[in-house]
Amino acid sequence: MSETADQPTVVLEMTEPVPESTVRTGPAAVLRAILTAPFQARTWKEFAYLVVAFVLGCLAVCYLFLGIGGGVYLSIFVVGLPILAVIILGGRIWGAVYRAIARGLLDIDVAAPADFRPDPGFLGWFKSVFTDRTSWRALLFLLTQAFMGVLLGYFVLVAIAMAVFTAISPIPWVLVHPINVDENGVEHHSLFQFNDTYIETWPQVLGVAAIGVVLCLFLPWLVRGVCWVQRWLTVLLLGPTARDRRITELQESRRAAVDDAAATLRQLERDLHDGTQARLVTIAMTLARAEERLAAGGDAGTLIADACAGSKEALTELRELVRGIHPPALDLGLEPALQTLAARCAIPVELGVMLPQRPSPAIEAIAYFSVAELLTNVVKHAGATRIWVSVLPTGTDMIAVSVRDNGTGGALQPLDSTVERAVGGGLSGLAARARAVDGYLLVDSPIGGPTVVTMTLPLAGPQ
Repeated sequence: MSETADQPTVVLEMTEPVPESTVRTGPAAVLRAILTAPFQARTWKEFAYLVVAFVLGCLAVCYLFLGIGGGVYLSIFVVGLPILAVIILGGRIWGAVYRAIARGLLDIDVAAPADFRPDPGFLGWFKSVFTDRTSWRALLFLLTQAFMGVLLGYFVLVAIAMAVFTAISPIPWVLVHPINVDENGVEHHSLFQFNDTYIETWPQVLGVAAIGVVLCLFLPWLVRGVCWVQRWLTVLLLGPTARDRRITELQESRRAAVDDAAATLRQLERDLHDGTQARLVTIAMTLARAEERLAAGGDAGTLIADACAGSKEALTELRELVRGIHPPALDLGLEPALQTLAARCAIPVELGVMLPQRPSPAIEAIAYFSVAELLTNVVKHAGATRIWVSVLPTGTDMIAVSVRDNGTGGALQPLDSTVERAVGGGLSGLAARARAVDGYLLVDSPIGGPTVVTMTLPLAGPQ
């Protein structure tokens, strides 16, 4: 990548290297996978899931038939509507049960949808139940289990039982000594019969058993295919929708914005109380002493000079506080404001700004304060000797604000709010600030550098 500010910054997400053994696709690796699949814990867990899904599927069919069907039938009478509402709302319980089973046996953790929050009042509760998308999606999942869990699951379980029995057929053939009699009255020591052919000799029995062993080797892949569809259905119908995730992100962004505003107000209060207010009190006391000295006929020139110096310092502090709330340079636009930041930075900064139009004031403020914080982080922690800042359009209504340095790297990518974890307050705060306006933050910071932090923001703010 060229180290010029007038070119777009390319951000690549970091991925862990894949071990070489996991990407081999030669014949030996395929044969090893086939031979070891029946003995892997995953196979047995997925087989257990099919058994549980078959049992639950039978119960789900009864639940749908008796619950929904009975509720619809009883809806002719008034008592049927509350029963139907409870049956619909019960879909959430079924969804929780299937998510727990999928988490334990399919090793897939599906986040729960938003909690049920009914509208106030009896009629509001009814309306909320009958319009609850989560409950209806869960009932649709139960309907799919009539095929996936019961019908298809039954055939898969029967196929497994037949393949296993065929593989071990020499054991009952020897121990039980089964006898079949043909139409001519001739007895055959045979477990299997194909038309007029009886499997009654050791070579025949071992050959059939070998076929059963081969089938057992391929059964895990049949189980995995069925369970893959079950995973897909679980995520699609029992997990949060894009709308649910959007609501969660908005709630997290609102909480982050409120916390950020409260922290800013507390910081302003401390700065005013400990700095400007104390200095103004000192000025007032100095002027009072000067007044007393003048009334006594003395010389108060020194006290008045001290008060003047204190007032100048107080004005300087107030300007700094105002600049922290809304930098005056932003009145001229984002580019002049960033030029001011670049000029103040202790490390040389190369700035490149190309905007199709002026962003909204809120976006300009977020971009300005984010760049200011990133520049501070680079100066304090990166060990860099040069910084590149760019603001470039990405599409018709988005801009990318990038800060690149040639430091030591090692910064962590903040995770999405739905799976938030502690990764360092600075970048997490910037990510929350970006999400608050429908933007996002990407971090590319390999060990040894360089570090590229890119914040993508809408030109006009959130819609």
